[in-house]
Amino acid sequence: MTDDTQETPTLADPASELAAVRSKLEATEAELNNYKLRLADFDNARKRLLRDAETDRKYAAEAVLRDLLPALDTLERAVAAAKQANDTGPLASGVAATAAQVLDALKRHGATRIECEPGAPFDPNRHQAVMEQPGTAFAPGSVVQVLAHGFVLHDRVIRPATVIVAS
Repeated sequence: MTDDTQETPTLADPASELAAVRSKLEATEAELNNYKLRLADFDNARKRLLRDAETDRKYAAEAVLRDLLPALDTLERAVAAAKQANDTGPLASGVAATAAQVLDALKRHGATRIECEPGAPFDPNRHQAVMEQPGTAFAPGSVVQVLAHGFVLHDRVIRPATVIVAS
């Protein structure tokens, strides 16, 4: 025996059915837009992390280099004092060789000396003026004397050159 008493589904109002489909479509589009925004935020965060990691790697040696610079200054003062005293003995040669080795090590890690000679224009981004000297042969605003050499790590000044400036 067949059961012919199955009810056929009643068709709902087409307008309300259309409104329900539109509502679901709008909700799906909102979810898609939200997903796209989150994906873009994630991609931006990933790029920022990679950029920050590269910067950290590039300047990782900065603290050690800052700590080595006073020792290098001391070695260079010892070499200058030996030259002034016309000392060419093994101790003076050893100190000069040690200073050269430290400079080479700094260069291998991306640190270079800020070139600054008397007569060069004062650059506040690369020089630190500790004194002004009036009545010099140099033009006002130019370096008269370099007291301590400055250093740059890649493109960042680790220590500005300490100078006396003509006034």
